[in-house]
Amino acid sequence: MSDYFFAHRAWIELRDLLNQSRPCALILPVGSTEAHGPHLPLSADVIIAEEMAARAARTLESRGESALTLPPLAYSVTDFSEGFTGSVSIRAETATALARDILLSLIKQGFKRIAVANAHLEPAHIATLRAACETVEAETGVEIAFPDVTRRRWAQMLTEEFQSGACHAGQYESSLVLSARPELVREELRLALEPRLISLSQAIRAGARSFIEIGGDQAYFGNPAAATAEEGDRVFDILAGMIVTALDETHIH
Repeated sequence: MSDYFFAHRAWIELRDLLNQSRPCALILPVGSTEAHGPHLPLSADVIIAEEMAARAARTLESRGESALTLPPLAYSVTDFSEGFTGSVSIRAETATALARDILLSLIKQGFKRIAVANAHLEPAHIATLRAACETVEAETGVEIAFPDVTRRRWAQMLTEEFQSGACHAGQYESSLVLSARPELVREELRLALEPRLISLSQAIRAGARSFIEIGGDQAYFGNPAAATAEEGDRVFDILAGMIVTALDETHIH
């Protein structure tokens, strides 16, 4: 089959992949269902995570390796977007347990080369992924590849806006969605938005707990009008490269 989607395979095809001499890599896209300005869909993070994962799988296949992308996690901790219609948040314990259970189920079947492609950057959400990966490794000895883009090593590879912290539905994320799913971007609205150059990361460190409190009454930060599909394409290749590198550095026991 020409696509990389795990759930499009029949069970016997996945059984045969496990019998290969070289392990098949699985990539779990993780996003959210959350307000991303008036111009991007609630699924923006899921769109970004799925495209990251697909490009990483393509890169791995070009090296002669097997790789598939798992169905995405579309619900997570989104407490900062409380008050915006459509945003769905789940408890941190639920998010951690769900990620852990998915990873454990796959490992129990014999899949041991697994990466997380995360595009939702809320600190409490990232903490749930770290907790799930750490718990899984402690319980099974299998290390999960998780290139956390909020960590300096990975963040320094990304755009100036991303590194500024003013990057929720701004130029960074809008460029990515323009590259992957341009038909879902409300272009007239996007081009009319004024820059909102407020650093989320700094505000969070100062104790802020919501977009509205920080000054994001339209659920965006950064400069959406400056986004381009070309920038998104370049950034997707960087993000996919991070996943591949993290997998290469992961030890399989």
